[in-house]
Amino acid sequence: MIKEKVLEAHKKILAAENILLVTHDRPDGDALSSICSMMEFLQVNNKKYFAYCLDQPPYQFNFLPNVDRIIFDKSQLDFSKHDLIIALDCGSLNRTNLAREISGRQSWQFVIEFDHHPRTDNYADLELREVSSSSTAEVLYNFFKENSVRFDKRLANCILTGILTDTGNLLYESTSEKTIKIASEMMIYGARFPIILENTWRNKSLPAMRIWGEALSNLQINKYYNFAFSILTKDNLKETSATEEELEGIAGFLSNLYGVNGVVFLRELEGKGKIKGSLRTTHPKVNISKLAEVLGGGGHRRASGFVIEGSLVETEKGWRIV
Repeated sequence: MIKEKVLEAHKKILAAENILLVTHDRPDGDALSSICSMMEFLQVNNKKYFAYCLDQPPYQFNFLPNVDRIIFDKSQLDFSKHDLIIALDCGSLNRTNLAREISGRQSWQFVIEFDHHPRTDNYADLELREVSSSSTAEVLYNFFKENSVRFDKRLANCILTGILTDTGNLLYESTSEKTIKIASEMMIYGARFPIILENTWRNKSLPAMRIWGEALSNLQINKYYNFAFSILTKDNLKETSATEEELEGIAGFLSNLYGVNGVVFLRELEGKGKIKGSLRTTHPKVNISKLAEVLGGGGHRRASGFVIEGSLVETEKGWRIV
């Protein structure tokens, strides 16, 4: 990360009068940890802010400090009064649910973007992007560290949660030596690894176990491309009573399958006529993000995703999207 950008972002934040924080729809652990980290930083510095996310945070992240301060009712947001907008882990502008507002912002409204995904949209006035980082939480750690921000237990819990959830508890290829050192440092500052693990990994309900079982049962391999794939329909969700939150982590788990070039996990989104695709690979020569980009999505070489219109239909020749 370029030091001048880091210092400029810090200066802009401390000078702002009214800050809007936003993270992406259907927030995961990294998204929530990132926005909670920034809220913690702003509170320590007595800054006025409004934290927004389109979708309500999953229950398993209720342990994070400040998560209850996130507003998911857009009617409560007055975009026009914010002089600084900070986007965290959004990946693309559309995932903020504020694309129209941000694109049409006033000249005095400044946008800072913190992210670790490859650039999709060039909308920020100041971009703090580290594609080599394991998570946006790691990007924020670097920002805090460079600006001599004091770490305490609350901030450390946020940073460690973001890192653990985006690296599969330090098992994914995105985990670097630096990532492990940061995780260790956060535990020295008081982050509770067992509590984080208990809430984010060892918390599967009966519906969650059933829907994971369905995903495993539906797992097949396309021998021509040597790609594994699994699907979940709206009927699967209905039959198991599983929620959106309980699907978190399935794609990463399926990527443990040995000997394939990659994994495609497709699931119908409830009541939206859309299909969400998650792509994963551990193959050193496969860049899964290229396929995601063709389908209108994006992400990293090893983990990407997309959303397309349609429904999943089973035919005699297999599953089709119609």
